[in-house]
Amino acid sequence: MTFRGWPSEALEFYEGLVADNSKTYWTAHLPVYEERVKAPALALLADLEPEFGPGKIFRPYRDVRFSHDKTPYKDHLGIWLEFGGYIQLGADGLAAGCGMYQMSSDQLERYRRTIVDDHLGPSLVTVIAGIEAAGVTVHGHGTLKTAPRGFPKDHPRIDLLRHKGLTTWREWEPAPWMDTSEARDRITDFFRTSRPLRAWLDHHVGPPA
Repeated sequence: MTFRGWPSEALEFYEGLVADNSKTYWTAHLPVYEERVKAPALALLADLEPEFGPGKIFRPYRDVRFSHDKTPYKDHLGIWLEFGGYIQLGADGLAAGCGMYQMSSDQLERYRRTIVDDHLGPSLVTVIAGIEAAGVTVHGHGTLKTAPRGFPKDHPRIDLLRHKGLTTWREWEPAPWMDTSEARDRITDFFRTSRPLRAWLDHHVGPPA
């Protein structure tokens, strides 16, 4: 099956789920989820796999064991790709991200040591500048208010040092092209633009221990 976009019923499904996040709604609209949301997502994964590797669709059920919010279902579709990409679909449209959202302690140590290195650190600044020049925004996550312990507060790359995660991110509001293969093309272009950041992180930070 070739990906041909998500029909308007997919976004309408999530509009309804936001309004009525209940088992009754989910059960009544399960065929819509399977045919209009999940099936296109599986087709998209098949199309993306040759270039970006295999992926998976996250379970639609929320883990409510330790949450005050007991609504049972996620209000969006989440897709993970092996190379570090993420795709999201919901009532508010389509979004995609790439990078490392939350680094482990050993990853953070390698990241910070690379950032302060006078030879290696500037290379990330160059990578980010190139990506943002192409119209994709780079975001820091879990950002500290000040320098990490043991690092100078006046370091020239202090803004990067304070992050605990680093990703690209783009959002698209609902539009007719989402019901066509153009949705795949836009996601593909975004991941290609984002690839230098992920490559830098893979090389200098690597996987968690």
